[in-house]
This record gives sequence, structure tokens and C-alpha cells, in this order.
Amino acid sequence: MKSSVINLLGPTLSLGLVVLCLAIALQESADGLLQRPGPTGPDNGGKVGIENFSDAGNATNSVKCMLRGTPRPPVFTLEGDYLIGGAFSIHYSMNTVKHNYISLPEPLECTGSINTRELQFSRAMVFAIEEINNSSDLLPGITLGYQIHDSCASVPIAVQVAFQLANGLQQLYDSNKRCSPSGRVTAVVGESGSTPSMSMSRIFGPFDIPQVSYFATCACLSDKTQYPTFFRTIPSDHFQALALAKLVKHFGWTWIGAVRSDSDYGNNGMASFLRAAQNEGICVEYSESFNRDDPQSKIQQVAEVIRRSTATVVVAFTAPGDLWLLLEELTAHPSPPRQWIGSEAWVTHLEVQRFHLCAGAIGFAIPQSNIPGFREYLLDLSPAKVAASTVLSEFWEAAFNCLLEKRADSADRVCDGTEDIQKLQNPYTDTSQLRVTNMVYKAVYAIAHALHNIVCKKINSKIQCDQFTKIEPVQVLDQLKRVNFSRNGYHVSFDANGDPVAVYELINWRRNENGGLEFVTVGNYDESLSPGQKFTIKREISWADGGKQVPVSVCSDSCPPGTRKVLQNGKPVCCYDCVPCAEGEISNTTDSSDCSPCPNDYWPNAEKTFCRPKLVEFLSFHEVLGIILAAFSIAGACLTIVTAIVLFKHRFTPVVRANNSELSFLLLFSLTLCFLCSLTFIGRPSDWSCMLRHTAFGITFVLCISCVLGKTIVVLMAFKATIPGSNVAKWFGSTQQRMTVVSFTFVQVLICTIWLVLKPPFSIRNLTTYKEKIILECALGSAIGFWAVLGYIGLLAVFCFVLAVLARKLPDNFNEAKLITFSMLIFCAVWITFIPAYISSPGKFTVAVEVFAILASSFGLIFCIFVPKCFIILFRPEKNTKKHLMGKK
Repeated sequence: MKSSVINLLGPTLSLGLVVLCLAIALQESADGLLQRPGPTGPDNGGKVGIENFSDAGNATNSVKCMLRGTPRPPVFTLEGDYLIGGAFSIHYSMNTVKHNYISLPEPLECTGSINTRELQFSRAMVFAIEEINNSSDLLPGITLGYQIHDSCASVPIAVQVAFQLANGLQQLYDSNKRCSPSGRVTAVVGESGSTPSMSMSRIFGPFDIPQVSYFATCACLSDKTQYPTFFRTIPSDHFQALALAKLVKHFGWTWIGAVRSDSDYGNNGMASFLRAAQNEGICVEYSESFNRDDPQSKIQQVAEVIRRSTATVVVAFTAPGDLWLLLEELTAHPSPPRQWIGSEAWVTHLEVQRFHLCAGAIGFAIPQSNIPGFREYLLDLSPAKVAASTVLSEFWEAAFNCLLEKRADSADRVCDGTEDIQKLQNPYTDTSQLRVTNMVYKAVYAIAHALHNIVCKKINSKIQCDQFTKIEPVQVLDQLKRVNFSRNGYHVSFDANGDPVAVYELINWRRNENGGLEFVTVGNYDESLSPGQKFTIKREISWADGGKQVPVSVCSDSCPPGTRKVLQNGKPVCCYDCVPCAEGEISNTTDSSDCSPCPNDYWPNAEKTFCRPKLVEFLSFHEVLGIILAAFSIAGACLTIVTAIVLFKHRFTPVVRANNSELSFLLLFSLTLCFLCSLTFIGRPSDWSCMLRHTAFGITFVLCISCVLGKTIVVLMAFKATIPGSNVAKWFGSTQQRMTVVSFTFVQVLICTIWLVLKPPFSIRNLTTYKEKIILECALGSAIGFWAVLGYIGLLAVFCFVLAVLARKLPDNFNEAKLITFSMLIFCAVWITFIPAYISSPGKFTVAVEVFAILASSFGLIFCIFVPKCFIILFRPEKNTKKHLMGKK
């Protein structure tokens, strides 16, 4: 219970203390409103306060506008008819203010060393304004003034500078009507960073004050709904991201690392690049962010990720100051060579150039330019000019390591006037590659042209300008959208988003003869050109290892044609295995994600890289098997013809006459047809040949079996006729024998006719038996018709075989029934084994089996029935006598 009370009282007391503090603060604020602060009043943070004061002798109330807080003095200033503001990160950082909530905090101040590059940018603005003031073509008779502030790359100071540029520098203004916009700028040049530019633009937006940045590249600033008054002379990171993605893709790098500044510039720029890289099929092994304000352990962690990575290409979307810290860490503990790809923020930065581990780096940069007279202006620093400016004094003392006399103690080295700025080597004096500096120069001229279009008119071919014209910032904003001019050969205009045309140079960090690094332009990127012409490489590139060979950075080696990519589980799409294409599929490109099936009439080659027409296969006269079968077919026909000739010459001999010579010659004729019909099975099938081969085979074989059956019946009838009282012979004479053969054959002819009429055989392209080749064969049309033909032949053969078996033991010295029995035994054995062989044989071998069955059965008939007769006729003529046939010695 006690602990519960304490737990309840704790928050209650805290809330009570907060309420008490707020009450005291409100009371003090109320008391303060009754006091009149003077010009030396307390610092209130640079805000504007409006107070009413009643005069006892005057009933009229006057409005007093007071700038709250101590104004920040500009680093460079000049009075003029119209003021242009400027914001540059001349110092690297600001001091850290600690709030004790007892006394007012000290004003924000810039600390650290001078950023000599930004100092050059600010001097370029002064140079451009002075050049315009001396021009007779642009704003003649008009003097432009400027207020250039140091924002020290800090958002709080950039916001304070924005408020001050919007309000003016007047400490107190008294009016009976309203607060005065006296001293307010018409437009602002700056800032260099994207994050400070975003903060400033949000302040300028409601007041319609145009802001023209020379180095803020975040694509988010193109959003006119959030930043309606923002313009820039440097391209958006959206275009740079696209260009970098195309660059990486061009060299075949699909496995990269990415580091970025943890800022609006780095985060938005890298996000745009990663989207573009994904569209190009590029994978990112790691994406690390860091900031110069991070602890050293964070920088070491990022460096360790780079060292351990397998990606040899690193894309860095960083600010120079951030990258500096990372490169120092990598230099202390070197990693394997890495190919650095740079954004425009650092790829031409002279202070980053000293890190030799970035040798071979490539990246897109703003095109280099030339500003006539600018170098002379930069180097024209007299002691009086230096002493008159706090920033120039600080720069001078840091550059020459001495102190000016007014700031030196007795122990310090005093600048004695012998310092020669002509010999100074730093980014301030380097005008060999004016890139971003030209963006400042163009920004000032863009504002000047907008002002010119407002206050100047061409009268009688002479330009006249009214310096007393009151200009509102919204007018300048409207004219900036329409500027379109060229200066020193460089075009200036803005699109609907306030962006210029994206043009880049491809820069390569190349070692020179002295061992140092130099920037060499090796290519270009122009967004205004057609897609195929935007990106060009004009010179050979020196890579990270100093060689000319493009480094390789892939998670997996390319899959050759004939294979496809299979993603590895849990890894990005760039990590894959190469798997051969499946049967019947090909891939003819490298790194194919899928294989394509070949058309039905095509089949892959052995490497599976292209489809070639399938081999067309059929039992041809040109192949060995076809030649052998054709040879046996012709030989069988010739043998049959020779046999017929022999029998015909000896037709009057007892051997020929005793065995029904008429049926014998008809059988020989049918056997000849059987041998010859096998030739119809060889050769390319057609619809006609398919119909011919099956019907010819069926009819000729039935004719052949009918003759054999007739001969068998004749033998039986002959022996039956010797029985006393038998008159069988008159029932099976020559006429009956002919009618038997014709009748049996007619039935087969009828079966074949019905088959051909209803569903005849036809030629087909068999694509299923063999996937890699096409079998040209004959389809049966009607399987019933085919098996009916075979079945009828088999029925006759079995019937003939049974009769022959019954007649085989009849008493005769030369009993033909025995020969018929053997021939029918062979015939039936051949065709019984034919059925399973025919069904199981693939392709052209099906036809070969059928031809073999025809030839084997035909040869069986001729060898079993006629060869013994011819042997007796030719080689045993002594047995060719009637006595021998009758069994008489």
C-alpha cells in the first residue's frame, strides 16, 4: 500500500511542478510586456516582436516593429538598389550551445576551420554581382547589393539566416501603419547542402521569396507543393541516380556496396539510386549510412563492412566531410582494392583527392567551365581587403600560418606582408576546373535576368531601367520561371520543377607522373538527348588496380547460353546457380532467367543454345537397314521368278505335274507380289503409299495363303479319291480350285475396300515417340481394319496349317503336305512373334519389323514348298520320274 501511494504521488508531484513553472513563466512574460525594451535589450533569438505604446500626450497608438535578438552580421555586404541574399557554408560547423535555463544562451556562432571551397563560392557571387553592376547590357544604371551569410553547414544557423534575410537588418522600425519590409532581399542564392536548403525554403515559401541553390541536389526539392519558391542551377539527384545506375550497368557490375551520408542529400539520393539500380537488375550487398557527427565506432563499423564485403564496387552518395572520415579509417586499416563510384558532391573535391585508395574512382560531376577574370579577382586580395573582413582574415591566417598584426600577441608569428597568394595551393585558388563555382555564377545571373525583365524596358533600341520600381519577391519568382539565356557558352533555364537540364561529365581519378591523382574527363551524360545517346564514354578509364581491365563485381558468375538462373535461397536476385535447360528447351542469351521451349518441329542442339529442325526419320532406301531389306525383297522376287522359270521349263515332268502346276504358278506369282509389296514400306510415307502398302500386303498374302490352302486341299482330295467308291475328285477339280482362291481373296479385298472407304491409312509426323526427331510413318486410320486384315490372313494360315498337319502322313514318296506343314509352321511362327515386336518397336523399326515379317514368311513359303522341287529337278533328275513318285523301284 505504501509503495502504491508513492507511485501515485510521484507523477502527481511532477505534474504539479510543471504547472507551477509554467505559471511563473507566464507571470514573468506578462510583466515583461509592460516594460519597453531598448535597442540593447536581451537577445530573443532573432524574431520580430510587435508592441503597442501609449503616449499620455497623444491618443494615437503607434506600432513599433523590433527585431528580437542580436542580428547576425553578413560576412560580405554591399548596399544597392536591390538586394540579393546569399548563404554559404564557409565554416565546417557551429559551436554547441549548452542551455542551463538560468541565463540566456549565447548566440549561435560558426567554429572550426574555413571551407575554402565554399569561400570561393561566396566570392564567385560577389564577383558576378560586381560584373553585373559594371555591365551596360544587364540592369544598366541599377546597382545590385548583397548580403552574404555564413550558415556553417548547420540547420539552426541556416534557419536564423533565412529569417534575417526575410526580415532585413533594421533593429527597430516605428510606423503608424505596419511593419516595414525595409532591407528585405528580392532573392537568395544558396544553400549548398540539401538539408539546410530545405529548412530555408520552408521559411521563404510563405513569403514568395525565390531561392536559387547552386549545390543542393536532393530530388525531394523538386516537389513544388512543399518548396514552391525553390530553384537550382545544379541538376537534381534524380537524374544523377539514373546516370549512376546506367554507369554501373554499363560495366556489368551487378553486385555492389553502397554508403551514404545520413542526411537528406545522402538518404534521398541513395534511395533514388537504389530504385534505379533495381530496375537495371543490380543488387546491393550492403547499404550503410553515417554522418560526420557519429561516434568513431560507427565509422569503424561501416569501414569493417566494406572490408569484409565480396562486392568490389562501392557507390558513395556522401558529402565530402562525411566521406573524409570514412576514408581516413579505411586508410588506417586498408581493405582490398575497391572501385569507388562517386556522386557529384565529392568526386571532384580537392580535399578528398588526397586519399590514394580512391585511385581509379569514377563518378558524375558538374561540367567544368571557365569564368573570365575570376581567377584574377580571387587573387586580388590586398592587406586592406583582408583586414576589413573577418572571414578573409581567418582564411589568410590559416593559409599562411600567421596572425594579422591586430590579432597577434607578442608570442605569435605575425603576418609580415611577404605572403604571396599567387603561390597558394588550395581549393580557394584552384580555378582549373570551375564546376560548382559556375553554378553560383549562373544563379546570380538568373536572378539578375529576372530583375532585368521586371525593371527594364527596351525603348528605341536602348535599354532603360527604373531603379525606383518597387519589386515584390513574387514578381522575381514569376520571372525566374521564364529565364532563358546563355552566359559564357552555358545555357540557363528552369523546368516546371525549378530544375535545369541534367548534364554531367564522367570523371576518372587517374594517377599522374608525380604519383598524385588528377581528375580526367572520360565521358558525358546529357539527359536532354535520346535514350541511346545520353551516356557516352570517350576515353579509356584507369581502374582501381591501375589496369585497363574492367574489374568484376558479381555475386555469381554469368550463366552461359544453354543454362538458366536459379535463385539461391535467402539471397538477392543477383546470387544464383546456373542450371542446364530442361529437355526440349534452350536459352540463347547470357544470364537467362528462363529457358524457352523449341517449337514442335525443332529440337535443341547439344549445347541447348538454339533450336534446329528435328531430324526427320523414316525407313529410307539410303540407309543401311533400308538397303538390306530392299535387297532381300528384290532377291526374293528374283528367286521366285527363277523358280517359276525352272518349273515352267520342267512343267511336264512328274514333280511339277504331280503337285497342281496351275496353283504352283499362281502361288509363285503371289509370292513375287509379296516380295515386291515389301518395297512399298520403304521410303518417305505419303497418304497413297500408306494405303497401297497395307492393302497390297493384305491382298497378296491372302492370295498366297489361298493358293497354299488350295494345294493342301488338292493333296487331301487326291488321296481321298484313291479310296474305292469315292467321287471326291469331281467336287474339287480345277474350276473349284480357282473358285476357292478367288473366293478367299475376294473376302480380303472386301475387307480392304471397307477399310479404305471408311477410315483409310494416312501418313503422319510422329512427334511423341522421339522428342528429338520426327518419325514419318503411316497411321492405321482404323486399327480394326488393320487387325481384321491380319486376322483374316492368320485365320487362313491356321486353317491351312491344320489341313497340312492332317495330310502330312499320307502315303506318298513325295508328299507336298509335309512341305506345306513346315512352311505354315514358319509362317505362323513369324506372324505370331510379329505382333509383340510390332507393338513394341519404335519409329522406323516398326516398319522394319513388318517388312521383315513379310520377307521371312515369304522366304519360308518358297524355301519349304519350291526349293525341294527345284533341287530334285536340277540336281536329282533320277527322282523326277513317275516310278519314284509312285514309290515303285
